Amino acid sequence: MNEKLISKKKPAFPITELLSNYLTNHGRNIKISVFYDDLLRFQGAVEIFDEKGKDTLWIRTYFAEHERDEIELGLKQMYTILHSDGSDSILPYLNVDSIDFCTFGNTKPFRIKIRNILNDNYVFLYVKKADASRIYGLELEHLLSPNHINFLVHNDTLIEEHISGIPGDVFISDKLDSCSEQDKKAIAKEFVKFNERCFVRLLADMRSYNYVFVLTHDFDRLQYRIRAIDFDQQSYEGNPKVYKPQFLKENNALVELSLKVLAKESIEQYEKEERSLLAKRANSEHERLNDLLNCMKQDHISTPEKIKELQIGLFNLTGDVHFKKSKNMGELLNSALDFIVRNYKNENPFIVK
Repeated sequence: MNEKLISKKKPAFPITELLSNYLTNHGRNIKISVFYDDLLRFQGAVEIFDEKGKDTLWIRTYFAEHERDEIELGLKQMYTILHSDGSDSILPYLNVDSIDFCTFGNTKPFRIKIRNILNDNYVFLYVKKADASRIYGLELEHLLSPNHINFLVHNDTLIEEHISGIPGDVFISDKLDSCSEQDKKAIAKEFVKFNERCFVRLLADMRSYNYVFVLTHDFDRLQYRIRAIDFDQQSYEGNPKVYKPQFLKENNALVELSLKVLAKESIEQYEKEERSLLAKRANSEHERLNDLLNCMKQDHISTPEKIKELQIGLFNLTGDVHFKKSKNMGELLNSALDFIVRNYKNENPFIVK
């Protein structure tokens, strides 16, 4: 099913001047000395295996001595801008422990481990080739989800903070069956809300390895949240089903769990709750959101065929003429959010069959 729903390879889209200005106005643009392409000049690498001896598809890279100091300085500067005030005062206390390269997927990111030598605490950050689709996805996640996203753009280089959690595929295979019945109901509720959130904001390809489970200990229970970690497929595909994780086979276990432990009325209620929350977030962030949507409306981040397919698909689902009048992905997303804002108090859901 996935091969029919998801394009085998989505092209990267350049950052327009309008989007670059938006990023500058909202503190996302920076100037440093290291680009993504600089990291591609590594001289050697070794494969990285997990604790079970399985190839992780990451390799640990090594750089020539004459380049290493400059690259590590640039990476430490990235860290200070992303996590601190951007000053050089803490640079002597930072160490670049590793620079890993992922050989899988479209973005082929670098994963950088930065350690504070004073207390041995460390964080990861990711360096990727900038893609307008991903930037729109990250910014929409920041504005419309319960999660804050920290990222920076440096010309054609994207720097992202690490999103902590248990990868969805690992959680499903190793932990889901052993959860208590109460926890399974909480997980099902979160999946329903995540499913609805992805669909309304047109974030596609949420296969189980593209999101994580975040577990928080409350005083008498565990709380579960599902967070997207891959935003490349923001507003690109034409089939409305691809924007709902429930239709991706990797999520079948969560779909079956939700249908088993939740009544139909509960599922509808959770969907309604999530639409209501999305509407409230869209209203509270309307100025910045409108600025971002204006960038999207003047951008080209999909093909005419996919835009037409999604335009017709969303109109058929909702009967809302605004979808039929939308000319590009930015206008389609604007229509989807406007539809939710106008209807979140009514029982008028997006239903994909």
